[in-house]
Amino acid sequence: MPHTKPLSDTALSMLDLVAVREGGTVAGAIAIALRTARHAESLGFARYWVAEHHNMPGIASSATAVLVGHLAGGTSRIRVGSGGIMLPNHSPLVVAEAFGTLAELYPGRIDLGLGRAPGTDQPTMRALRRDRVETEADFPRDVAELQQLLGTPEPGQRLIAVPGANTHVPIWLLGSSLFSAQLAATLGLPFAFASHFAPDALEEALAIYRRKFKPSKQLAQPYAMAAVAVYAADTDAEAARLFTSLQQSFVNLRRGTPRLLPPPVETMDELWSPVERAGVEHAFGEAIVGSPATVARGLAEFMRRTGVDELMVTAAIFEHAARLRSFELVARVRSEWV
Repeated sequence: MPHTKPLSDTALSMLDLVAVREGGTVAGAIAIALRTARHAESLGFARYWVAEHHNMPGIASSATAVLVGHLAGGTSRIRVGSGGIMLPNHSPLVVAEAFGTLAELYPGRIDLGLGRAPGTDQPTMRALRRDRVETEADFPRDVAELQQLLGTPEPGQRLIAVPGANTHVPIWLLGSSLFSAQLAATLGLPFAFASHFAPDALEEALAIYRRKFKPSKQLAQPYAMAAVAVYAADTDAEAARLFTSLQQSFVNLRRGTPRLLPPPVETMDELWSPVERAGVEHAFGEAIVGSPATVARGLAEFMRRTGVDELMVTAAIFEHAARLRSFELVARVRSEWV
């Protein structure tokens, strides 16, 4: 059984895919992201991350480093970072220079979360990588190169990231399987699990990470985060209604017809097949949807099972005011849970 602590002692953060809503624009989505980041900062959230995805009409965070800079520039205290940069799409030097620049602009506030998935479909992956063929050994090697480029240059080191060197931007490894958990443990890095859409290996990955963790210059003890979809509203029924925007988006994605984030509906009964419903319920098996009391019970159970050091909540809610309200309710639940 993992060590657990009160939610009031657990860091609370936010993941944003910068959704483009039906009837909205990319510019509008980015403006909403900035307002949401400021809101999260006012609520005491520890960090605000954006995720790299490509060729998806409903997600505006493809140029992740650019967006991180925009959000950091529009806030003053909250840490801002990537959740994550899909490292196979980029050379380590380019990533080091981008995030080194961000660290120089906003010292002490930038995080670099790294994933090893492409974050897109096969044709787009080929467009991003050109002729590069990824192997299993590439990701660990690229992470090690990034650590060197963002650290203190060694005597005789010929490749220097400028900016980047000596910024020591904190590197996180992200994952939804056991691979990144093992690598994060071996390298002594913080680990974030993507249980908001791929919950199957959550507890096993956390156990492996904690058991195999080796202290490093960056981290003396294991530090685990889990991303969780949390939809909070004044009533269970209203939260369930808000959740249907994500359910519709997931069904569209699995059908190969990704679209802009749709408004919520009263019922999904006529919008999915039994097989599609089962797929949605499996993918979002860790989602916590309901009133403050329901969310409190759900988070308590999640913490009991996982004992994570930090919770990163996410919510693709169509109505901006309802989304801000959801995060307010989550923050209130956290502060009242002792």
